[in-house]
Amino acid sequence: MMWAIDTLNYLRKRSQQIIYCSLTVRSEDETIQRPPFERRPEGTTNCEESLKPTLEDARSWPSSFERVMKSAAGRSCFRQFLRTEFSEENMMFWLACEELKKETNKTVVEEKVRQIYEDFISILSPKEVSLDSHVRDVINRNMLEPTSHTFEDAQQQIYTLMQRDSYPRYMNSTAYTDLLKSLEEPPPEP
Repeated sequence: MMWAIDTLNYLRKRSQQIIYCSLTVRSEDETIQRPPFERRPEGTTNCEESLKPTLEDARSWPSSFERVMKSAAGRSCFRQFLRTEFSEENMMFWLACEELKKETNKTVVEEKVRQIYEDFISILSPKEVSLDSHVRDVINRNMLEPTSHTFEDAQQQIYTLMQRDSYPRYMNSTAYTDLLKSLEEPPPEP
């Protein structure tokens, strides 16, 4: 049997910290349904084929990080690069926050906030993002009354981290230059 530990950190209820931990046992043939921001493409090396950028799009990315992040193909290619640097959780967190901002149903917002906290903020999470103590304090206060903007400061901090740290490395990486080369080459004739 395959063991999966689902760690639930849930801050709420009148300034009290309540921590729930649960152990879930799954058989090997059971699959775990992942939210869209967490699904991993299988067998891709640089970008998902369905989200392959145009040459013009990819050539525009060095001008600004914002161009990469506004492009679905850009986010996909950058996420593949982050995976090689073992920092994919930063993009996953940013995407989860973007999805949260679109939600209007209060009950769904509260559930998504709890899930994002468990997946990316909790010190027990294997996908914990790196946040300073001030932002963590803000999140803990926001968790008392969760909204679609609970993680706004944290999302901005992670965006800035990716922009200053990973983005310059991506622009200078073989992953990016190989992508450009593959887009410049004419497709093979049948």
